[in-house]
Amino acid sequence: MKPSDILSSEHRVIEQVLNCLEKLAQQAAASGRVDERSAREAIDFFRNFADRCHHGKEETHFFPAMEAKGFSRDCGPTAVMLYEHDQGRRLVTGMAEAVDAASCDDSAAARFVQHARQFIGLLREHIQKEDHCLFAMANEAFTAEDQRQLLLTFDHVESEEMGAGVHEKYLSIADDLAQRYGVARASTARASHGCGHCHQ
Repeated sequence: MKPSDILSSEHRVIEQVLNCLEKLAQQAAASGRVDERSAREAIDFFRNFADRCHHGKEETHFFPAMEAKGFSRDCGPTAVMLYEHDQGRRLVTGMAEAVDAASCDDSAAARFVQHARQFIGLLREHIQKEDHCLFAMANEAFTAEDQRQLLLTFDHVESEEMGAGVHEKYLSIADDLAQRYGVARASTARASHGCGHCHQ
């Protein structure tokens, strides 16, 4: 197993919640009202599972390992990924602000829909770039020892930085949203490498 396999597996769960967010945005656009419970759960998922855990592994460990192999942080592929991570954070903040204002601002639902749809498009394209281009470049550059060290650091992120049980918490949120919105669940049978805290 390679570190990119773990990242790719997490992409499938993120895509699952993006599909839920798409249906949530469709309902909000049609009704003019945001399902605040589901919206807050999705925002929590994107902030913690997608950003803090998944993007955290990439930004703190995976991308620097690529840069150590000669990829430029200023104008190489990791620079594009980092820029898109920041774009995604701004859009999630926009969604959260719209949800907070929804009870007293009739235009908040429209703002939520706008930010959600931009975020969905951004992240789907971002995932495709990583799955089909970035990971292949990384795997060609990394040695077996590089891969082993990254797997160890990924385990540390999940077990120590995120904390025991947190990974499972967000997988459960992803599945609850999928059931609520009739979205197909991602295949998450594979466990994260060697990590007793965070099965996928």
